[in-house]
Amino acid sequence: MAEIRKIVIANRGEIALRILRACKAMGIQTVAVHSEADRELKHVKLADESICIGPANAIESYLNIPAIISAAEITDASAIHPGYGFLSENADFAEQIEKSGFIFIGPKADSIRNMGDKISAISFMKKSGVPCVPGSGAPLTEDEHINHAIAKKIGYPVLIKASGGGGGRGMRVVYQESHLTNAIALTKTESLQSFNSDIVYMEKYLEKPRHIEFQVLADGQGNAIHLGERDCSMQRRHQKVIEEASAPNIDEATRNRIGKIVTDACNKMQYRGVGTFEFLYENGEFYFIEMNTRLQVEHPVTEMTTGIDLVRAQIDIASGKPLTIRQKDIKFTGHAIECRINAEDPENFLPCPGTISLYHSPGGPGIRMDTHMYSSYRVPTHYDSMIGKIIAHGENRKTAIARMLQALDEIIIDGIKTNIPLHRDILSDQIFQEASFNIHYLEKKLALK
Repeated sequence: MAEIRKIVIANRGEIALRILRACKAMGIQTVAVHSEADRELKHVKLADESICIGPANAIESYLNIPAIISAAEITDASAIHPGYGFLSENADFAEQIEKSGFIFIGPKADSIRNMGDKISAISFMKKSGVPCVPGSGAPLTEDEHINHAIAKKIGYPVLIKASGGGGGRGMRVVYQESHLTNAIALTKTESLQSFNSDIVYMEKYLEKPRHIEFQVLADGQGNAIHLGERDCSMQRRHQKVIEEASAPNIDEATRNRIGKIVTDACNKMQYRGVGTFEFLYENGEFYFIEMNTRLQVEHPVTEMTTGIDLVRAQIDIASGKPLTIRQKDIKFTGHAIECRINAEDPENFLPCPGTISLYHSPGGPGIRMDTHMYSSYRVPTHYDSMIGKIIAHGENRKTAIARMLQALDEIIIDGIKTNIPLHRDILSDQIFQEASFNIHYLEKKLALK
């Protein structure tokens, strides 16, 4: 085992503060790396050391691999935690960290690389017995006749997807044969511009699925467990808005069945760290779509229902400790819901950076607020608009919803616009309360406004 004495937090915002808190609880020193625009971030003020690694532009700071590794060298750090986003799923980053003599708090580079390529990930999952969406199973070629034959076999509508895609980009739905060739060409162009690769593949487009994901923990030493599932179906433009655990209307037998499948897959690939298997769920069937080899934004709902500190688990696994908790030890308690709070106009969803003149956190039983906000904090223009997450936990879903609505009423964020009115609207919606929604519901609801 390798002792981790000091960790470089290679991220910003609420997740950087979340990592810092876990480190403090474990007696581990912290180094906050930050851009010139982020000198006033809360975790920068609280860290044992802080280093500016570049200008506001993320390419020159949070995506600057040499600068981050240099910060680890200068501060004599033991490890680097990537958080989520930025370089968290960059295999080259993980590889360079390990080659430089530091510990990457995440999976091995090979795992990141294999799961980052959607085609290789699907191929591996099929061989491992994980149910997958019917599709091409390989990159699409320039041969139009073959592409049309594949689409016909799958059945319209089909989805053209970039192999290196993510975040809702690099996807195009095709409803009829006459649009297929043009859709493939457009997706290839978009993929090349966004992901530096024009490799695309084809899948069946499911009409009314839910988005359900399974959280896993694996030590790379033959021990893997799952921490249940989350429902992330409430989405806008393929971006999650509200997440919850456990997923409504998924029974224990189904959870155990899919949980066993994903943990077996982890052991087969000798996976190390936290990870999330993402599925589409329709008509009682699960279809694998991708694996995220990092901590998820929505990890708190799993922590609230299992009592497992996922960041602490990441650090322990990265230090070489085997998992001491077994599947039989995991107990699921109550229900948790997370609302992502964004600095954006709730009507047109445009970012609303600016100074928060007054901030007051919600409270009460079962409420958790993960945020880097404070009164007088200036939300910069350069990064993602998410400024916090409210998590509500209750003995059942109805109680969790009621507590979340109260929290949304209590929170005060003055000086900028936020999407809090949208969350109130969703939480009060009858379809949401009945849990009879799918991944397209929110988009359709917003279109009717």
